Parts: sequence; C-alpha cells; structure tokens
Amino acid sequence: MTSKEGKKAMNEFNKKTIKDIDVKEKRVLVRVDFNVPIQDGKVEDDTRIKAALPTIEYLLDKNAALILTSHLGRPKGKIDPALSLLPVAEYLDQLLDTKVTFVEDCLGDKPKKAVKDLEFGEVLLLENTRFHEGEKQNDPGMAKELAGLADLFVNDAFGTAHRSHASNVGVAQFLPAVAGFLLEKEIKYLGKTIKNPDHPFVSILGGAKVQGKIKVIRNLIEKVDKILIGGGIANTFFLAKGYQMGDSLVEEDVVGLAEELIKEAGDKLILPKDVVIADGFKNDAEKKTISVSDVPQGWQILDIGHETIKAYGEIIHKAKTVVWNGPMGVFEFQNFAAGTFRLAELLSESKATSIVGGGDSASAIRKAGLANQVTHISTGGGASLQMLQGEILPGLDALDNV
Repeated sequence: MTSKEGKKAMNEFNKKTIKDIDVKEKRVLVRVDFNVPIQDGKVEDDTRIKAALPTIEYLLDKNAALILTSHLGRPKGKIDPALSLLPVAEYLDQLLDTKVTFVEDCLGDKPKKAVKDLEFGEVLLLENTRFHEGEKQNDPGMAKELAGLADLFVNDAFGTAHRSHASNVGVAQFLPAVAGFLLEKEIKYLGKTIKNPDHPFVSILGGAKVQGKIKVIRNLIEKVDKILIGGGIANTFFLAKGYQMGDSLVEEDVVGLAEELIKEAGDKLILPKDVVIADGFKNDAEKKTISVSDVPQGWQILDIGHETIKAYGEIIHKAKTVVWNGPMGVFEFQNFAAGTFRLAELLSESKATSIVGGGDSASAIRKAGLANQVTHISTGGGASLQMLQGEILPGLDALDNV
C-alpha cells in the first residue's frame, strides 16, 4: 500500500480475474514480468518481483500448483546464460514460504517432468521464454505446449501486455485465461485516468524522443488541461518554433509533426522557459542556465532550469490528476538530475492522484526516495504509453470477459 492508495478510483474492468474462477488444487500457468536488472548473478531491483507477490501468494493460499513464465532481456531467440532466470528463482525462493524450483527450459521434456512432479502449494519458474524464437512470433505451437502444462492461465505481466507473444496472448487461446491482481490494478488506475480523470488533469512528458510520444500527446490533447514538456523531446519542439538548438539532441525528421502538435494543443502545451546547457555529454561538463531562445554551438540542453521548475510546480500544485512519463533531463548524470528529482519532489508534495509511468520516470522516483509518496508507479513503461495513446493492449484483450 502506498500513502495515497486510498485515493484511487476504479473504472469498469470487464475481464475475469483470479477471484472469478476456482483455482483450488489446479495447475496454474502464470505469466509474470520478471524482466529485472541482474548484476553478477544477483537481482539488483526487485520491484517487479514484489509486485507479482499478491497474485502468487493468493494462488498458493488456494493450494494451487504454480508454473511461472517470464522473459528477461533480449536474447533474440537464442540461449544466453547471462539472461537466465536462475537468479530470479533463487531470489523468489527467499521471498516465499514455499519451495521454488527452477526449470532450465520452458519447452520440451524438462518442464513436462517438473510439472508432473510438482506438488500443490509449490512453485516452478521456467527458463526465459525469449530463448525460443516462437515467443516473439506468437507461435501457436509454442503457445499450445506451454498451455499443456496447466489447467488455467493467469496473466499478471503488465510490462508485456502491449506485446502479442506466445506466453501471454498465445496461451490464452488454449486455456481459461484471467488477469492477476497486478494487471487488474494497472489497468484500472490508468484506465480511470484516461477515461474519467479529476480536473485539472496534467500530463508531464519527458524522455529522449518525440516520435514515441506523438500518439500520446494527440490522444491527451482533448483530455488534459495542461501538457508539461521536458527532456530531449522539448528540443524538437523548440526547433519547430525556430530556436537554435546547438548540439542538442533533436529529431529533425519529426519537426513538421511537432509544429502540428503545437498548433493542435494551443496553450495546453507548455515548454520549458529556461534550460541547463553543457559543453559536452558528460557529468563533469561545464554547465550554465540560459533562456531557450539561443543555445550556442558546441553546447547542448541536458536539463530544465529553475524558472521552468517553478512554473511547472505551480501547475502541479493546482492539479487533481497528474500522469508523468519520462525524465526532464539526463538524470543519470548527477549534475543534470536536478530538474527530474525536483519534479519528483513536487509530485510527492501534490495532493493530486499521481501516476508515474514505468521506465526512467519510475527509476527517478525511486532514486529520489519518494516511491511511497505517489499514488501509483506503473511496472510497464511501454504498456502504460500504449494505454495513454488510447490503444488496446493485446495481452489484456486476449483474456476472458466477465
């Protein structure tokens, strides 16, 4: 539970969940999102693992036998020992009161034998689904083989809900298929925000590329009161307004689209007033804060400035709903992280329902130590973006309707 958990308001959710079916003493295939950072054989960030625990523990309490599947990284359909889920299995074993067994493949004889030996109340974690090309191809043969291991399918992987793969969409064609608690929670938070937000509704969009946010901006223009822009995507909007950007990251091929968005959004689209520029892309580069009108050659924008933070803070303070996706600068560099971290603080101080998209925004909130001070942090960056674009998520669409 986060400190603002009580503020949530649910919209309609028309998919069956694990509470709608009898899972007692059933073999349950659960698609989780254990795509977590691993360093030297150890899990570095357990956020996604812990997010799956409510579903896993509910099923174990019902004495179900659990077969967990997940991908990790991008092995491109080949076995890569560095992307094995073994460290995740070892970590999960420490978190749960029951035995967790790791299976060295997700297809073939090994998982079949392991499932045959599996007792109710125990857990199997199968090896990385992306070690097989059939995963990303949503191969029916792979999907059918995975489905053959279980009686029921539960999708609790919001992080891959925007993908149409064998382990989330394919298996749903062969088994009764329902949502887990995490998937349900994510859809209800984001769904309610998009369909029926409390106003003033403010969206904060950052990150490197406009191209990935164009559909989001277009979908939100009619819904939001303000869209606050930061990060690398602001540079392309500045270029569209005729400003010199020096050596800043820009997407010249979408400048025309940026011009259109500026016209469509009108005074809803707010760009930074001042920026922090650097004479190189490195933490110890020389830096200074200037207005956005003229970035010198040899310099590049790496953060938003104090006046922008102040202006954005005033808008956030009045908001009742805020959705944030994308950092305000290169926050990986400590000297250019002030804008992103100050924005995180402003969001934590706000009384608004605050939803943070996955990826870098979620990482920034956690690094700032403010994860418990926002309403909801999404576990899926790409999936949350697709929802903000107003598009259907294949992983959700494939589940059984109520």
